[in-house]
This record gives sequence, C-alpha cells and structure tokens, in this order.
Amino acid sequence: MEGKHRKIGIMGGTFDPIHISHLILGEKAYEQLGLDEVWFMPAGNPPHKKDRPGRASDEERIEMVRLAIEGNPHFVLSLAEMHEEGYSYTYRTLEKLTADNPDTEYFFIIGADSLFSLETWREPARILKTCTMVVASRNAASAQELDREMQRLSEQFHGSFLRLDTLNMDVSSATLREWIKEGKSIRYYTPAPVMDYILQHHIYQ
Repeated sequence: MEGKHRKIGIMGGTFDPIHISHLILGEKAYEQLGLDEVWFMPAGNPPHKKDRPGRASDEERIEMVRLAIEGNPHFVLSLAEMHEEGYSYTYRTLEKLTADNPDTEYFFIIGADSLFSLETWREPARILKTCTMVVASRNAASAQELDREMQRLSEQFHGSFLRLDTLNMDVSSATLREWIKEGKSIRYYTPAPVMDYILQHHIYQ
C-alpha cells in the first residue's frame, strides 16, 4: 500500500480468556511482518458468539487482556469494538480505522479455523479491502491446505493474504474454560497474572 508508513497488526477475538497462543501469535506477527504495534482488540458483542452463558463480562475480558500484555511494549489494548451498539462487525471496525488513520496499513491476524469460515463473516470483501489477512496454522491444517484456501479467497474477494510461519499451537479458550470449571490447572496456558485474576474473581467456575 503506497504512502502508508505505519504497520499495525490486529488480534481480534473474545479473549475469553486470553492465552499463550494469542500472545505467541501476536509476537511472531510483530517479528515476521516488521509491525510497529500489535493491537489486541476484544470483541464487544460478536454476532457469531451471541449466547455466552458462564463467560466473563466485558470488563473482565478487558482486564485479562491488559494483564496479559502489560509487559510487552509493542502490544496495545484496543477498545475499538467495546463501545458499539448492536453487534461488532470486523468490516465496520476496519473501515473506521482506515478512515481515521489513512497513513496506517493494517494486518488482521487470524487462525486457520477463521480462514476456512471467512465466507460466513459479514462483508468479507469489505474486510479484505481494508487490510492484509495474516493466517496462522491451527487445528493441524497443512501449509498446502492454507495456501490453497488463501489463493481461492484472494481470487473470490480480491484480497491479500499472508501465511505466518509459526508453530501449530492448538490451545483454545473453550478448553481452558472447561478445565477451570472442572477444577483443573491452567498454569502455563495463560500468563500467571491472568490465571490469578480468574481464580480470585471466580470466573468460569
């Protein structure tokens, strides 16, 4: 993108809770793509996760992200999706960001599972018009499978995709919530301050 001079990575998600895979993915994207910052952007009211019994509140999710990233100078907490009425849609967020910051190039970081469901997102063509989609391996998807799907979606929606060279770390928030509910340890799966916060506030129990 000519004329752009800032490169920002965006890690979107519910972060319910945030865990080491989110953080490692953000760090590898920062390193490999030469980003200025990586923004961790908790979704306010994601349409694909409308029914959320036993989940953390918005305030708790924000605090867990803050605790997880506070020691990293190039990680930033973004509340861009936390004060929107109605559902939070990625295309709306990215269109507002690009309008407000025309000097910035955005890289939206997703896992392979999100890549294979991208066609179900609201307005995928408009999303891809505003950012480069950065894809990390997940759920044992091969590099060849990812490359084929990225090529297909690029042709369909006229967008840009990059595959991140990172380990396949298949940790999920859903698994961690279940372990907490069952009284199992999540030590080392999420930063210690996040684990302590979850236990102190009896989240997911």
